Formats: sequence, structure tokens, C-alpha cells
Amino acid sequence: MKLEQQLAAKSAKAKSSTLSFIKKELIRNKYVYLMLIPVVAYYLIFSYAPMYGLLMAFQKSYSPIKGIMEGKWIGFDNFTMFFQSYYFWRIIKNTLILSFYSIVFGFPAPIVLALLLNEVRLKWFKSTVQTVSYMPHFISVVVVVGMLKTFSALDGGLFNVIRGFFDLQPVMFLAEADMFRPMYILSNIWQGAGWASIIFLAALSGIDPQLYEAAKMDGAGRWKQLMHITLPGILPTIVVMLILRLGAVMNSDFQKILLMQTAPTYETSDVISTFVYRSGILEGNYTYSTAIGLINGVINFSLLLLANHISRKVNSTSLW
Repeated sequence: MKLEQQLAAKSAKAKSSTLSFIKKELIRNKYVYLMLIPVVAYYLIFSYAPMYGLLMAFQKSYSPIKGIMEGKWIGFDNFTMFFQSYYFWRIIKNTLILSFYSIVFGFPAPIVLALLLNEVRLKWFKSTVQTVSYMPHFISVVVVVGMLKTFSALDGGLFNVIRGFFDLQPVMFLAEADMFRPMYILSNIWQGAGWASIIFLAALSGIDPQLYEAAKMDGAGRWKQLMHITLPGILPTIVVMLILRLGAVMNSDFQKILLMQTAPTYETSDVISTFVYRSGILEGNYTYSTAIGLINGVINFSLLLLANHISRKVNSTSLW
């Protein structure tokens, strides 16, 4: 009996000390937690609260008047329908190919840009290049796609004017299925590489300059300094950014793809997000599109866990 009382007293004391610590922590860093409130509220409202709607994925139909809980439950029929759909392999293939090209060509671009800028010694030139490379990030996606349409116009478009210099026939770039992926990837690199390089430039600034001085004294040139100091110094940042990118493999830039998409390019441009948009918004098949979205989210989450686990095992760098 005394032992139970002692254990209860210790538990009560531990809880009291924990509450006291939390109270002191909240008072000491109250302004930090106040700034955190909008961020937490954003994710609660726009990320976690809408997850209630995932219940529609297991229903036959959805009525805004009756609500989600009044729908007819059909289990995994919507998922089976998607797996057996004629469009299943096409949209999965297109989504994976666009993500693969984005990682292979788009992910290294800001790293290379940051490494090049890090080697520039003229401050005015470096700041000018940084400013110019950042600017496309602030251009709306709608404007970027409008620029692509203008540049690829048959009559007087910049791309076709350049083709004319080489005696090549004009091409309707946005109506060619084979041209969609290169235009999508290259325009993404142009628009986002400069802005994404900020993170890697910050990581480069954190490398101890004494390491470079010691390497110079040992006779190491620029290339050896890059391979043995610079890249290992920013490797943890690269790994974390790559893990986050792999966690969004099944996600594509829906707005940009939808704006660039034309009927002749569906063969290469139709991805999960555009298919969900057509099924859910245009056709009103909310339950079916919710099931597809849920599959997409589960795959992304699984890839994120897998990439994080592999990274932690290989080089001890991970998100958690």
C-alpha cells in the first residue's frame, strides 16, 4: 500500500514539474509561440480539417445537402474502379515521368547556380546575377504560360523565328505531345532555380573559411576544394531538400499543367492532379476523385518515409 502511495506521489510530482516547466517555457518564449499560432492555425484549417472529407472516398456519391455521413458506403469500390480505369497507367506514367525529369534536371539546377555564384568574386556582378535569377519566381504562373504561348506562336513567335534561321518549318509547340515535357521542365527551371538557390547559398555561407585556407596551403585547387569541402559542407542541406522533393513525387504543378494542357497533349500531359480536377470539379464525381487523391497522398507519404529512412541509414541525415 505504501509502495503504491509512493508511486502515486512520484507520478503527481513528475506531472507537476512537467506542467511547471511548460508554464515557464510559455512565459519565457511567449512571443515565439504567438508567432507560431498563425502557422499552426493555417495547417489545422487547410491541411488537417479537410481530411474529414476523405471519408467520401469510401462512398458511392456525395450530396452537399445531406452531408458526408449520409452517403452510401461502398468500401474500396472507387479505388478498384480507378485501378481498372483505362486512364490509370497513362496518368501514373505521366506523373512519374514529369517528377523524374524534374528531379534529374530541376533539382540540381539551383545547386549548380549556387556553386557558380559562390565562386564569383565581383560583388556587383554576383548581386546582379542573383537579382536577375530571382525575378522569374515572382512572375505569376498564368503570366509564364502566357509568355510560353506568345513565344511559341506560329506567326512571329520567338521559338519559330529562331527555327526559321535554320530553315526549319514552324511548329505549334503547345500542340505537340512530344514538346510538352521539355517546355514544362525548362520553364520550371527558369522560374524556380534562382529562388531555390537561396537555401544552398545560405548553406555555403555556413562553411568555415579556414577550411579553404588550409586546403590552399596543402595545394588544393578549386576543383578539389569543391569536391572535398564545398559539396560535403552542403550535403546535409541537399539531402533534406531531396527527401522533401521525393515526398512530392506524385504531385505536379497542377495550375501550370492545366494552363499549358491542350487536347493533343493529353497523352503526355495528363497527370493525377488534372485527372482529379476533371473527375471531381468538371464531372462532379466527388467520391471517385477523392479516392484518387487519397491514393496519391498515401504514395507520397510512403515515399517520404522511405527516403527519410534510407537517408538516415546511409549518411545519418534525415528530417526526424
